[in-house]
Amino acid sequence: MSEQKRITPDQLRSARWFAPDDLRSFGHRSRMMQLGYADEEYRDRPIIGILNTWSELNSCHSHFPERVKDVKRGVLQAGGFPVELPALSVDESFTKPTSMLYRNMLAMETEEMIRSHPLDGVVLMGGCDKTTPGLVMGAITAGVPMIFLPAGPMLRGNFAGKTLGSGSDAWKYWDERRAGNISDSEWLGVQGGIARSAGTCMTMGTASTMTAITDAMGLTLPGASSVPAADSGHQRLGSDSGRRIVDMVWEDLKPADIITDASVRNAAIVAMATGCSTNAVVHLIAMARRAGVDLDLDDLDALGRSTPLIANVRPSGKDYLMEDFYFAGGLRALMKQIEERLDTSCITVTGKTLGEGLEGAVVYNDDVIRPLSNPVYHEGSLALLRGNLCPDGAVIKPAACDPKYYEHEGPALVFDSYSEMKVAIDDENLDVTPATVLVLRNAGPQGGPGMPEWGMLPIPKALIKQGHRDMLRISDSRMSGTSYGACVLHVAPESYVGGPLALLKTGDIIKLDVPNRRLDMLVSEEELERRRTEWKQPPARFHRGYGYIFSQHIQQADKGCDFDFLERDFGPAAGEPDIF
Repeated sequence: MSEQKRITPDQLRSARWFAPDDLRSFGHRSRMMQLGYADEEYRDRPIIGILNTWSELNSCHSHFPERVKDVKRGVLQAGGFPVELPALSVDESFTKPTSMLYRNMLAMETEEMIRSHPLDGVVLMGGCDKTTPGLVMGAITAGVPMIFLPAGPMLRGNFAGKTLGSGSDAWKYWDERRAGNISDSEWLGVQGGIARSAGTCMTMGTASTMTAITDAMGLTLPGASSVPAADSGHQRLGSDSGRRIVDMVWEDLKPADIITDASVRNAAIVAMATGCSTNAVVHLIAMARRAGVDLDLDDLDALGRSTPLIANVRPSGKDYLMEDFYFAGGLRALMKQIEERLDTSCITVTGKTLGEGLEGAVVYNDDVIRPLSNPVYHEGSLALLRGNLCPDGAVIKPAACDPKYYEHEGPALVFDSYSEMKVAIDDENLDVTPATVLVLRNAGPQGGPGMPEWGMLPIPKALIKQGHRDMLRISDSRMSGTSYGACVLHVAPESYVGGPLALLKTGDIIKLDVPNRRLDMLVSEEELERRRTEWKQPPARFHRGYGYIFSQHIQQADKGCDFDFLERDFGPAAGEPDIF
């Protein structure tokens, strides 16, 4: 950024709290003294908030207490004043029914915490699936200079000489366990070997997908999303981010300068090329809409059709994990491979263009990061479907499922709840064949509640014992980014609010046509109308508290599942605090 744009100390946002000679500012300065700080430590310096989503139950972020020290070191070296603020830790493993229920709560907390405190800029520390979009969504609306510090992927897993990928191999070994092919001691060995360090899932799951999207959008230091959590480079990334946010404040470089139509399109293209999680659809749309960028399912499908998948990383890839991806050159190298498809003039948090950030990027292993001439899959990671079963859209990940399901017809076996499904699939006498289409409904944004990751319905035990490991499954829920298989997800509108999925009956024939992007139930419109008149909405999920707010204002999957009152078009965000 140009020197002419640099602000002066009296223009710092925090100066409104501390500079005036009045009673309010006296109180603010007095409390800083109470905290042990002298005037010269924070006056006329950018005050940098470090929003830390650490908790003792968030294994992905277990290194954050140490990493925040690295960020603070960088802030201090650059002449800023760091303050750590705890933020909601929506971990993926323990938060029930789903961390997605609380993504918008984190976004609200982030926005309000920034607006209500004397912060000139923020470092956002996240990575576990919903923390990335939640933090970014809130910071976009707050509008102060921000930089995102990804948690980084954990080390690759290992058991009995085999490389394990978190999530992905858990599903595979669980199927073998259910088939009676895994002993107790082997199962314990997998359990202990599949997650060996701090950091997020080391597959191209939702965590790595969302940090890559944030990286490609220009909101991290170049390539930050690829650095493993346990690598010493991650410590340096922390201090680098701390130093850079201070300069961003002086340069007045804000999210609105970085997040544009072009940068969002870059992020979507990169997501498709990496083999992104299906969750990318919901989160990227929500992030874009917060920034006033018009992005919808059709836009994403068009980019998916034209962007080859070139990251050979599980679960879409066959052989490698994020640590291999990092040593192969990381996200910068992947973006260099598809540079001609990107708008490299976009500004990033560095104050330089995306193209400048890609200078010198090299692919060191072209089996991990493939050339365009030898992709893992000829199209991008996702395909967006429409039809009479999903008029507002649904998503499938073709590269991660058996190609024989790209065009499929079969009878539906419908479950109205997760508990019903869970019991049924272990019944070895269940009336099911490989052609059957398993359907789980009432699991969407309102029905779940919160759209849990239930979409990878387990293969029925009867089929598992016959050697089958994939079949077509459909749901209005989501699926873990570490999952795989022929799963159609995010069916919109969801069944709980009366979407067509609510009208489906066991035995109805479902037709999937991925090449033509169609998902239909072969039931006449007259019959559907008759069923519609008989349908009754399930009981309310919430009657009070945050859940009640959620149920009243959550939007459907095709709109990003944001709250309607938080979207940019709903009205202007609150201005700067005016009571001093």
